[in-house]
Amino acid sequence: MSDNMYLGIDSSTQSLKAVLMNDDRRIVSDISVNFDADLPEFETRGGVHKQRDGLTVTSPAVMWVKALDLLLKRMRAADVPFEKIAAVSGSGQQHGTVYLKPGTEKVLSELNTREPLAGQLLSCFAVQDSPIWMDSSTGAECQALEDALGGAQAVADLTGSRAYERFSGNQIAKVSRTNRDGYAASERIALVSSFMATLFACKYVPVDVSDASGMNLMNIRSKEWDEKALDATAPGLASKLGQPQVSHKVAGRIGKYFVEKYGFNPECAVVTFSGDNPCSLAGLRLEHVGDVAVSMGTSDTMFGALAEPRPSASEGHIFVNPIDPLSYMAMIVYTNGSLMREEVRDRSAGGDWEKFGAMLDSTEPGNGGNIGFFYRDPEITPPIMKPGQFCFDAAGEKVRKFDPEREVRAVVEGQFLSMRLHSANVGIEPQRILATGGGSANKGILKVISQVFGVPVYVGDATSSAAFGAAYRALHGYECEKRGEFVPFAEVMEGAPGFTKAVDGEKCPVYDDMIKRYAELEKSVIDESA
Repeated sequence: MSDNMYLGIDSSTQSLKAVLMNDDRRIVSDISVNFDADLPEFETRGGVHKQRDGLTVTSPAVMWVKALDLLLKRMRAADVPFEKIAAVSGSGQQHGTVYLKPGTEKVLSELNTREPLAGQLLSCFAVQDSPIWMDSSTGAECQALEDALGGAQAVADLTGSRAYERFSGNQIAKVSRTNRDGYAASERIALVSSFMATLFACKYVPVDVSDASGMNLMNIRSKEWDEKALDATAPGLASKLGQPQVSHKVAGRIGKYFVEKYGFNPECAVVTFSGDNPCSLAGLRLEHVGDVAVSMGTSDTMFGALAEPRPSASEGHIFVNPIDPLSYMAMIVYTNGSLMREEVRDRSAGGDWEKFGAMLDSTEPGNGGNIGFFYRDPEITPPIMKPGQFCFDAAGEKVRKFDPEREVRAVVEGQFLSMRLHSANVGIEPQRILATGGGSANKGILKVISQVFGVPVYVGDATSSAAFGAAYRALHGYECEKRGEFVPFAEVMEGAPGFTKAVDGEKCPVYDDMIKRYAELEKSVIDESA
């Protein structure tokens, strides 16, 4: 082992974080900047600006630059050994776009270490406010893309997902339509990930193929921009994007500004940055097909590695795998996650998680045939526009509500039956599951996951999975360049901290029959809420 270190940068919606990893694959430093608290002059709430229409959501692009200077100053104050950092990579919130004027690379190459970074780059932005993933104002652009390419399934087959309002290709289309001067003045359109990499390298760094999968612009099989998708999005777009690049490639060395101002080693490699979801896959080390994560947070997600893509127009996303260029990752997203479980906990278990767990254990797998659908907010998977709760007894008859014990089991079972149903539709076949987020602390919930899927469930410290993934990917890219060939991610990460098995595979045959009834009842709920 050397004394090399590897830096992971996570540019999320609300903060900019740095994690530093040593050559033993252990995180030794964790420093962050919160946009609202530390940069109040931008007047963001949750790191964003929401417009009165309720649909348009942006962040000031220069805020991310100012946050980087502040982050590096905090790292210097914490005596981070910049000279030992052999490689840096990063994670960026997916779907955010940054519009840069001609001459930006020249400005980056001539940065003055005596001046703040943000002030020197302020004039480089053709569009000051960057659309981000929370923006849902591009419905017209999504419809236009699907019309041009032959429908929702055609877009999914080509790009990995149907046309989504928050996807960056559709955001670019809206900027081109509503801000023609800003679009025309853009020499390079970057994603948040490639923009942050561009800052570190002090030259344009391409979008990586995994983050590019979330744009509705790239052919996920050829891993190149699709000409028809580009033409349907905005004029002259190909030249503004550059070519997508494999995720493990070293894009260059760290810029002179960072060497002179902070003491980085001039040979420090800048490994192509990627999106937060791909970096989370790396951070959770889902290295093999069948490795799957279930994240139980405000929004629940399920994602894992795939051998072959199976895109769906109605659910989920397919991305190129950021740690294996020959495979893919699939992701299913749910709006209703922890807040819905908490609402049932408060109503049926007096707000007590321990009582909630005891009530869950007191009921049998399958819940006596009772199935519930709980939507506190409009749902993505499946598409439910009208929130509500839909309860069905063992005969399939709709009932007004369940008793508290049945309701507790129904809200838990229903979510994982849904995950089993919809993940199978995009090709996810779990062999083991890593549970993360607040729900992973509840042993009863973990047991239900294991029983529904019939596989072992593991837990671990994954609160910063995207940042960890960025640091892991920095090491991975460094090793690939050093050896002059692609090196399997699992080989590079050998010796990293492991995850703990929480529940053995406890498959219950009752769920094999129940999943069929669940699918039929879900369809009736979709029809009723339309």
